[in-house]
Amino acid sequence: MSDHDDSVRRHFQALQQTDFQRLEHAAYLKGLLKPFKGKGALEDWANQCFALRDDMIGLAQRRVLPQTSGYPFHLLDVELAQQNTGAGTTFLRWRKHDRSAMGVALWEALMTSTVTPVTMLDDLHGIEQQRIVLNMQISLLHTLGRQARDCANKLAQADDVYLRRFRFDSATRRDQR
Repeated sequence: MSDHDDSVRRHFQALQQTDFQRLEHAAYLKGLLKPFKGKGALEDWANQCFALRDDMIGLAQRRVLPQTSGYPFHLLDVELAQQNTGAGTTFLRWRKHDRSAMGVALWEALMTSTVTPVTMLDDLHGIEQQRIVLNMQISLLHTLGRQARDCANKLAQADDVYLRRFRFDSATRRDQR
């Protein structure tokens, strides 16, 4: 933590519990720890994970990015931006405005540069903390959804093998008559 003066006006407001209340946390958390009774239940839960992931991305787009693109952050040579991945999700990344470089090293350089006003350090630290947590939440939801979908496909394969055996046994008995 920093030894900063809490009376200093902040330009960045971190997400609060009220920002998350509209999201379906209860459905997601209950979904993980229950006995799944087949492919359909897992597909439903995967869809809930993906919907919650998309809600988290929307929260970042509505509440975090507009703050970081406004005054005084737009004066910096580094910005917080969305990066869409090939896996089908979106993360927050630091990048140069001309897109010539990307990554947390840009934020670190910003924080250690004497050109960056000391009055912005708390805000920049708060933005980086928010970016790290949001990216983790988005990543976890994406991974859980993908794993649930993979599991549903494996259950479907197991059902197919199981049913083929019964069809084979039925056909064999008919042929023996």
